[in-house]
Amino acid sequence: MRIDSFLNAVNLTKRRATAQDMIAHNAVLINGATVKPSHVVRVGDIIELKFLTHGKRYETLALPTTRNIPKTAQQNYIKEIT
Repeated sequence: MRIDSFLNAVNLTKRRATAQDMIAHNAVLINGATVKPSHVVRVGDIIELKFLTHGKRYETLALPTTRNIPKTAQQNYIKEIT
């Protein structure tokens, strides 16, 4: 699954366009490297999102098979790393 679609599907961004904009401005890293919107996410990848005041890191636990998942199921797909 593409990183921009993944961020939208697991409810880390509200829209795929927002994810694409963050990627274009190097605010999304996978395993410490900047990526393109077409980068394929794999189970076990560490995704880092950089915001203006802070950053968050997530570990990929599973890939969604549908376009969107309920927010209550988010913990089945990603885990926040401190």
